[in-house]
Amino acid sequence: MIERLKKWFAKPLSNTGEALDPDNIPTHVAIIMDGNGRWAKSRGLPRMAGHHSGMKTVKRITMAADRLGVKYLTLYAFSTENWKRPKAEVDFLMKLPQEFLSIELDDLMRNNVQVRMMGYKENLPDYTLEAVEEAIRKTANNTGLVLNFALNYGSRKEMIDAVRCIGNEVKQGRLDPDHIAERHMESFLLSTGLPDPDLLIRTSGELRISNFMLWQLAYSELWFTDVYWPEFQDEHFYEAIREYQRRARRYGGL
Repeated sequence: MIERLKKWFAKPLSNTGEALDPDNIPTHVAIIMDGNGRWAKSRGLPRMAGHHSGMKTVKRITMAADRLGVKYLTLYAFSTENWKRPKAEVDFLMKLPQEFLSIELDDLMRNNVQVRMMGYKENLPDYTLEAVEEAIRKTANNTGLVLNFALNYGSRKEMIDAVRCIGNEVKQGRLDPDHIAERHMESFLLSTGLPDPDLLIRTSGELRISNFMLWQLAYSELWFTDVYWPEFQDEHFYEAIREYQRRARRYGGL
């Protein structure tokens, strides 16, 4: 098995001819899945068609990450700001987790993938929440890749809520303000229990992080591509990993 994996990694994974280093795979990859609507528009299709096609990319990239040995994959599925979109589009987006999980859950189970959710449950329709919670429950004992959906997630709200919790700890006399440290903040973030992302990928050509994991991305490597999410292929994912492996992570040091 080990020899087979070594041979697989030794193969060039794109037309660059450059193989990946199996000893330098990011532990946690986070992706801002952007460009569904523009992809659809460029083909004369409704925006919903783009979102539906993007759902297929989720499965493809999850399996690619799993093959490489990525331990955590966080996907920005719906932000706290996305409620501002037209109701018809929001309603469609809210149905996608149910459809995706009804189709793919058995495959996720066979591949030992554990599903998690990072976000706010309030405002989510019952059918969305029930589908996600069922997947979380059924995959809870899986020990492979953690597929973490950031659903109804916003980083500023997350940090404000964490600060409020710290303030309450101080108010109750359980925490000395002079002893507040990063670990206290992190313990109240929605990502608690997850390592910070090593690599952030954003598709569609936009060069911003859109209120996504602002605390957690402090020292993450960022990689942007013009490719829209529905057309994001394994090769693009491998190229992001390859670029990650070319960089030296110094965390403020030399």
